[in-house]
Amino acid sequence: MKKLEVFDPAMCCPTGVCGPSVDPELTRIASALFLIEGKGFTVKRYNLASEPDVFIDNAKISQLLNEKGPSVLPIVLFNDEVVKEAAYPANDELAEWFEMDSSELSIKKSTNKLL
Repeated sequence: MKKLEVFDPAMCCPTGVCGPSVDPELTRIASALFLIEGKGFTVKRYNLASEPDVFIDNAKISQLLNEKGPSVLPIVLFNDEVVKEAAYPANDELAEWFEMDSSELSIKKSTNKLL
């Protein structure tokens, strides 16, 4: 089973909508990960602020943080291998890893209008 783990920097929430301005990159990755998880794949996301033990307990993550500091975050593991540092994967990368079409990773906006 394919597994994706995202080790986020310290932040108040993973969606990016709780601060004074919305970070579109956090919104995009949260949406894409939600859709991947909905297809039955294992997706785990860890926040340095609320789950520091997970960062310490993972040897690869701990080593990268010790060598490069917190600017290396986010770190993305795919099947326990580091595939991305200091950035979130693009939808095309996620689609390739999970053998999906990248269009499946975009939430369709409703065209229905409320009267």
